[in-house]
Amino acid sequence: MFIKKYGKKIAASVLCSTMFLSVAACGNEEADTASGDSLFETIPSDDTKTEETASAEVTTQDTESADSNYVLPDDMYFSELTGEPISIELKDQRPIAAMVDNEITALPHYGTSEADVVYELMNSTKNDRITRLMCVVKDWGNIEQLGSIRSTRPTNILLASEWNAVLCHDGGPYYNDQYFAKDWSAHFSGTFSRINNGKAKEFTEYIVNGDLESNFNNYASKAGYSTTYNEYANEGSHFNFVDYGTELVLSQKYSNTYPATMVSLPFTHNQSQLSYNSETGEYEYYEYGDRHEDAEDGAPLSFKNVLLQKCSFTQLDENGYLIYNCIDPGQTGWYITNGEAKVIAWNKTSETGVTKYYDDDGNELEINTGKTYIALVPDDTWDNITLQ
Repeated sequence: MFIKKYGKKIAASVLCSTMFLSVAACGNEEADTASGDSLFETIPSDDTKTEETASAEVTTQDTESADSNYVLPDDMYFSELTGEPISIELKDQRPIAAMVDNEITALPHYGTSEADVVYELMNSTKNDRITRLMCVVKDWGNIEQLGSIRSTRPTNILLASEWNAVLCHDGGPYYNDQYFAKDWSAHFSGTFSRINNGKAKEFTEYIVNGDLESNFNNYASKAGYSTTYNEYANEGSHFNFVDYGTELVLSQKYSNTYPATMVSLPFTHNQSQLSYNSETGEYEYYEYGDRHEDAEDGAPLSFKNVLLQKCSFTQLDENGYLIYNCIDPGQTGWYITNGEAKVIAWNKTSETGVTKYYDDDGNELEINTGKTYIALVPDDTWDNITLQ
């Protein structure tokens, strides 16, 4: 099965890494070859767009299935995490990023369906490369129960920094220490509630209502950070959202898209999948053979946007500890929404820098408003992703 050429702006490195990715029912077009030595060497800045790139840009009216006539109420603003309207009282509040155990013993999860963004990434090279979730939550004051909470890894510290989020976890290896020592780092560790659920102690820690307020009151002032965004916060939305009330349909904007109603990830321990629900327009998360449903209300863990990032990693020791090389000048990925998928590029240029996503014209990728799932997929299993 071949993937066709993804536009003049995507360099050969993207095509080579994607060439043998399993894509079911994607057509029989022959692969083409792009030119260029570096993935991002041809991505123009806003003030250096080429005439070709400018002429290729499509207007919002052409690419979105609805007009945006939404009038934002005075007491609301568009969330930097989802692009959706939320209370303006939350505008300056920094999010939390909670480490949630993803072992089958830890199920069912509590509160994950209320997260705005959920990351999934390998937590260890052992135990079939078991994954862990990191739930980014803006309105953490409304958390009733979230978890169970487990340890963190250096990659999660770097990813949480993009959001200026306070990382919530329970310990971790000493490799974390050099990152926690950074001025931009903020975290709470092992300071949450224990709930007697009949399981071993490591599966009993949860963030419950009042825990975060208590943590900020008792620990944050001593550590020198607050509940609000600080000087290390990135301005504006994390993603390049379409206008609220409009709908981006990939095949209406790009010719090089593929069906993606089922996304199977190469996470062998829990067999992660995302299944498109055409009635809700969202992807529902499955693992261990079942749909993920929140223990609080039975709500499925579902997302409007799915972003997959190919990423190399470095194993730190024989215990399976690792760090993803997520600070990278350019790698390939997939953007998946509304039952369709498209190859994209991504980069992250500093510890606190936001991961940016680009289309094949070198423009920052637009994504739909709503919740987002992000997976960092090891480069040595990237070709095992399956889209159907």
